[in-house]
Amino acid sequence: MDMHDSGSRIVVGVDGSPSSHAALRWAVRYAGLVGASVDAVAAWDLPGARSWSAPAVDTDFDEEQAERGLVEEVRDVLGRSGASQVHERLVRGDPAEVLLDAAEGAEALVVGSRGRGGFRRALLGSVSHRCATHATCPVVIVRPETGAGKEDEPRTS
Repeated sequence: MDMHDSGSRIVVGVDGSPSSHAALRWAVRYAGLVGASVDAVAAWDLPGARSWSAPAVDTDFDEEQAERGLVEEVRDVLGRSGASQVHERLVRGDPAEVLLDAAEGAEALVVGSRGRGGFRRALLGSVSHRCATHATCPVVIVRPETGAGKEDEPRTS
């Protein structure tokens, strides 16, 4: 994984969910306050790649297209000028493990409270919970925005 050589970094998980969009906006605002760079990290993995099933093949997955999608998502959420402050990274692997590795030595790890899957009623998603309990840096968990003009409410651990 490439790391920035100078200054502090904020790592933020991006998965296309409203929570991750709120986390991305929060991370960029915070980075501006503390003079840090922002790494927007998205993870991908093949279904069944970590199980006892047969080798997984996803003929529909196009890594270059996914990288372009990540860049477009960041631009859509932050606008062109905001997106210019962010370094996008698409990494293959388990999302929580990818984020925990990326956050080594970071000022903070910022994640959304709920991702794209799982149980809608749960307070935390499995990735945000694993990050909060295993990260070596402070973790900020951001809930999705609930209305126009309402600020994100970070949860730290």
